[in-house]
Amino acid sequence: MIVDITRSQFPAVAENCNIVPKCDFTCDELAQKIAPIEADLFGKGSWNESMISQELQAPMRAYYAQIDENTHTLCGYAGYWFDGDDAQIMTIGVAKQYQRKSIASKLLLTMIKTAKQIGAKRMLLEVRVDNVPALALYERFGFKKMGLRKRYYQPEGVDAYTMCADLTAKNNGTEE
Repeated sequence: MIVDITRSQFPAVAENCNIVPKCDFTCDELAQKIAPIEADLFGKGSWNESMISQELQAPMRAYYAQIDENTHTLCGYAGYWFDGDDAQIMTIGVAKQYQRKSIASKLLLTMIKTAKQIGAKRMLLEVRVDNVPALALYERFGFKKMGLRKRYYQPEGVDAYTMCADLTAKNNGTEE
């Protein structure tokens, strides 16, 4: 089940938007659940519990998680920052044992839908040039490569593609 894990006093959520139920976990509990997944996926460049907690509480953010309803396990998480025009994806992570089960697709679709509701015209992101599964996911949802950021991911020094999806387009992977 996809749930809203945003903990900001000023979230990036449209008024009367209730397409995603709120999660009962506290901010600290969420950070404790996300941090090990983050470390496993992103290594030395990963966010720690404090950084995760700060991000969940930052203004104009929207964060979502896939929670296993039977075990209450947090399987994946994703979020974006909204600046008034663009929704900038901050992160998407799915625990390795839950990958290849459409969780990233569901999280991305949720972000696209909620970003559209608050008036975002574009969704932007950076992705490692060597992350082939993520590139395929983003392209499936209509993201196009805009440019290259040299040595963007630290400390490894891996390049990143910048990508953009036009949220005003009819078919950007969200048509059901």
